[in-house]
This record gives sequence, C-alpha cells and structure tokens, in this order.
Amino acid sequence: MSDTPLPPLNALRAFDAAGRHLNFRMAASELRVTQGAVAQHVRALEKHLGVTLFERRPKGVALTQMGHEYHANIAHAFDLMRKATAQVRPLPQKVIISVTPTFASKWLIPHLPAFSARHPDVDLRVLATEQMSSFASDGIDLAVRQTAPPFGASLQAWPLFASEVIAVAAPDLANKGLKAAPKLHDTHDLWPAFWRALGRDGAEARGMRFSQTALAIDAAIAGQGIALASRFLVEHDLAAGRLAQVTDLVIEEPSEFYLLAKRNRKRTPHVDHVIDWILEEAAQAPVR
Repeated sequence: MSDTPLPPLNALRAFDAAGRHLNFRMAASELRVTQGAVAQHVRALEKHLGVTLFERRPKGVALTQMGHEYHANIAHAFDLMRKATAQVRPLPQKVIISVTPTFASKWLIPHLPAFSARHPDVDLRVLATEQMSSFASDGIDLAVRQTAPPFGASLQAWPLFASEVIAVAAPDLANKGLKAAPKLHDTHDLWPAFWRALGRDGAEARGMRFSQTALAIDAAIAGQGIALASRFLVEHDLAAGRLAQVTDLVIEEPSEFYLLAKRNRKRTPHVDHVIDWILEEAAQAPVR
C-alpha cells in the first residue's frame, strides 16, 4: 500500500472541506478559492480514485457511502497533520501583568493594539485587580502600581508616571468652571487636597462616590460632574475631546506609578519586550 500514489493535496483539501460543509460554496469560502475550483478538484479526485464521492443534488451535495468512508479517513489524516504542526510551531509566549482596573481600562488597553502589532509572538495577559498581586502565588511576571520607595530588595522598579492630578469634565461642563457641577469622588479622596491648593479649604465635598477612578472618569465623560484623575489616565479622552481640563491647577501626589518585576527571577525575552514597550510608551506621555 505504500506504493499507492497519493492524490494531489489541493484535491484532498477541497474534498475535506466539501465533505464537512456538504456545500461547495462554503468549502470555497473556507479555502479562499472559487466554487468552480472546489468542484474541479473534487472531480479530479474522483477521477484519480475511480469512484464517485458525492451525489450532486439540486440543493447541494451528499456523500456517497464510499465518500463517507473515505472522508472519515481523510479528515482524520488532516487532523493529525494539524496536531503535529501545532506541536512543532512555537506557541505565543505568555506574559502576565498585574494592574489596577483603572490603569487597565484607561491606559493599558488603549495602547495594546500597538503592542500586539509590534510583538505578535507575545501572549500578554492582563490581571486587573485592586489587590497587590503576588509574584509567586499568582504567577505574575510584572505589575504596575501607584506606590512610593523604598522597595524591597527583591523588587526591581521603574518609574512610569508622576501622579499629576487634574480636574476634568465633559467639555460643555468644563467651560462653566469648578462651581458649576457636582464633584465626582473615588477612593483616593483627592478633593480636599485640591481645594486646599486653591485656597478653599473645607469647600464642597458632596457628590457621587465611586470605588474606582475609572468609574469617576466615565461619569465625567457622561456629563455627570467633575473628576480628579492623573493626567496620563485621561490623555486619550482629552485628545479625543471627550474631556476637557476645568482649571489649570495641578496637584502632585507623593506616590508615582511604577512598573515592578522580581529582581532575582530570570526573565524571558518576552517579558523584557513588555518592559521595554511600557517604558517607551510611558516616556511619550504628555507632560504639563
């Protein structure tokens, strides 16, 4: 049997697809060829084998008994080839980064298309949590957190963004000034410090409260009030005109945003790709 000549591979591929779909048009769409090409390949295969594989019907095709038996074996052979190819081809290398939900939605996700285009071989997985993840038990490679030195000897840290906090609102609301709209609060509770910087200690504290800065930003975009946020987190919304800065005042928190990695862990080149990319993107963030 080893001397039996094999049919052309394209004919077998056409037969496999047509046998699964029982439709030459759908098989052609899968293979990105014309319907006529599929029909021609099937006829060539039937001629090569000397058997009829399909019954032509007014509304499509059906496998003959011989066609059923042959298709089962051919489909199995293609499946074996796909599995063998998957075992040989390198899989995308997984890198897990832990970030806060706000950092994920307002900075990381808008920048991800550029990373994917640059490093399609890296399977970047984002763990969004407010809790500080463990490099050991959570299996993460990198983390981004708003924190301040000193860091433990086991951590390597790169500064990303100074926490320059600005007041933002939807453009129509921003034009009316600070007094004209409700204040949106998050867990950082920065409004008291903002009022003190304006010389208005003890000013208005009422307004909606949110568990995450991203929610306060989204509420501001929706025209529900004025939010305080780090400038880099709203850069895309400012550039797109969804938000506007209400006042020129900027306050700075003592903590900054840092990229963190385990110091003594041997890093893969893919982790280094993520580090280099984040540092490059952070360096391009707008400054005051």
